[in-house]
Amino acid sequence: MALFKTLDDTQSDKNPKKVDSEIEKIKCLIIGSGPAGYTAAIYASRANLNPVMYEGMEPGGQLTTTNDVENFPGYPEGITGPAMMEDLKTQAQRFGTDVRFGLATATDLSKRPFKVTVDGNKLIEAESLIIATGATARYLGLESEEKFKGQGVSACATCDGFFYKGKDVAVVGGGDTAAEEATYLAGICNKVYLIIRKDYMRASKVMVERVMKTPNIEVLFEHTTKEIVGDFSGVTGVVLKNKNGEEVKKDIHGFFVAIGHKPNSDIFADYLDTDEVGYIVTNTGSSKTKVDGVFACGDVMDPHYRQAVTAAGSGCMAAIDAERFLGAL
Repeated sequence: MALFKTLDDTQSDKNPKKVDSEIEKIKCLIIGSGPAGYTAAIYASRANLNPVMYEGMEPGGQLTTTNDVENFPGYPEGITGPAMMEDLKTQAQRFGTDVRFGLATATDLSKRPFKVTVDGNKLIEAESLIIATGATARYLGLESEEKFKGQGVSACATCDGFFYKGKDVAVVGGGDTAAEEATYLAGICNKVYLIIRKDYMRASKVMVERVMKTPNIEVLFEHTTKEIVGDFSGVTGVVLKNKNGEEVKKDIHGFFVAIGHKPNSDIFADYLDTDEVGYIVTNTGSSKTKVDGVFACGDVMDPHYRQAVTAAGSGCMAAIDAERFLGAL
């Protein structure tokens, strides 16, 4: 589910449409929640920026679909994704962040104050803007995939691979991301099936070679996923179709989807630089975008790591950058 999107079919343009007669003026507006947005809120509120946050359609972001988080510092016994996001939200509110439920539907970043439309009818003017709208993992669209999401189906091997140590898993995808996920999992798991619908890999030559040289990775070319199967304990297998239309069953415990992510950046694309996929481009070593006073953090600008801890770090950077920007006015 995308956290932030353009207006619906009745309001499809990206320019804000004023419906409410009253315009709210905000010093620091944060669009998006999750580790990046909540961390930015914590730092911004402690800096007396009086931040207002709109959480989006999925408060807490992708981590709310993760059952167990064991690689975020400060939780030695681990924690569920939803519980950790609730902790971060509570901490941000403790320091005064005004956290609101709402969807940013349009923006005008052509000049300050920046104009942001929420839910298609509320117009806000912000002196500074922190974008933490994240990226949405692409899935295959299977009903069984949705059923076992968080119970064996994952879009992040680095996040969840540890839970399948010594077990058999599958990765679907043929690009660099899939190759990286498969080789990472091969160092943890007993067997990795790499499911590729074409008769070749789209990954770079070096990644293809790495996959082919890894003994416990079995590449299944010209196979597509028909169904993920399981029981109350989670995923137990996957049913594939080969090029001849024959069904092939593999017993697995983890199914990793690695067919890419879609950054939730559409409503900013007219004003900010993005790469070919849609990730917002920031200045090296900072959260600054091409528009002074607009900052981006978390997965919406990070095509490489996509981890909760790196998102939180970039949220800290965005708040500090915003504080320095406002202080220089």
